[in-house]
Amino acid sequence: MKKRVVVGMSGGVDSSLSALLLKEQGFEVIGLFMRNWHEKDDSGCCTADEDFYDVRAVCNDIGIPYYSVDFADQYYERVFKHFVEEYKKGRTPNPDVLCNKEIKFAPFVEQALSMGADYIATGHYCNVRHDEDGLNYLLKAKDSKKDQTYFLNQLSSKQLDKVIFPVGNLDKSEVRELAAKFGLSTAEKKDSTGICFIGERNFRKFLSEYIPMKEGDIKTLDGKVVGRHNGVFYYTVGQRKGLGIGGGGNGEAWFVVSKDVEKNILYVSQGDQSMIHHSNLLCENFNFITKQPEKKEFECTVRIRHRQPEQKAVAKLTGGGVEINFEKPQRAIAEGQYAVVYDGEVCLGGGVIDKKW
Repeated sequence: MKKRVVVGMSGGVDSSLSALLLKEQGFEVIGLFMRNWHEKDDSGCCTADEDFYDVRAVCNDIGIPYYSVDFADQYYERVFKHFVEEYKKGRTPNPDVLCNKEIKFAPFVEQALSMGADYIATGHYCNVRHDEDGLNYLLKAKDSKKDQTYFLNQLSSKQLDKVIFPVGNLDKSEVRELAAKFGLSTAEKKDSTGICFIGERNFRKFLSEYIPMKEGDIKTLDGKVVGRHNGVFYYTVGQRKGLGIGGGGNGEAWFVVSKDVEKNILYVSQGDQSMIHHSNLLCENFNFITKQPEKKEFECTVRIRHRQPEQKAVAKLTGGGVEINFEKPQRAIAEGQYAVVYDGEVCLGGGVIDKKW
């Protein structure tokens, strides 16, 4: 009998081609669409409806059955609430990381297994190695520009069991070429960007519906008021655009240095950016995907944001947490984001950035 694979279908070209490739390899393939959010965007459209329409079209193209499952309640409780609480603290959360841990590789997998799945597949750009000892390792994708291991840093070895990443060894250009060759209706569909539950709507307007915003002063580090902001939660350390300050000062571009949530003050500066460069950070709770390294201190490479080139560093285990000491100072390390650690092609795991110095 054919092995059954349930593919997480998003309506994009990557998951579409993943389903097709698996069918070509002789698997029995079933498409499963996850609906994680119900609100409409500013245009009155529900992007989930549009995406499911694309899933239906491409599954008909391939000739496989498809289903939809609603995880909106779980998403709200496990991902969105955390997102809002982090913003209230003045931090910069990454809900896509939590979505993978709490939804795509949790209730989705349970649903797929209840449908008799032997394997689960997604369109993520990454790879996985299943060792004979039962341990699973998350590996980087062939296409370094599209590699998505950063977003999967909170998974466990168990969550990677029975998982297949069909496009992990393909470049994005190859994915689109193959999709076009096979006549998939999503071959030219634009990649989705940003946070899934916000879609194309105005981020500030969306956030203000959940966090009360109050205008406040924009000050220099010596206390001079140089402008007004609409709410400190909107801004991130290092941000240069959208400050609305204009000229003045030494004539150089303004950038965000820090934000005081309690006093509702946004601090900015011009010129020298050394004050937002740091060589060290601490993740108090760190997730090692497969197993914790035997050495308490080891050389590695690290990303502090998606698509950032890997940076050389030394990691030190601190009893549940990990301290990262970079070879070169890093610009705009943001608390609330993830520091993700690599050993060559293997993604060891990651943790939320709590401190920097």
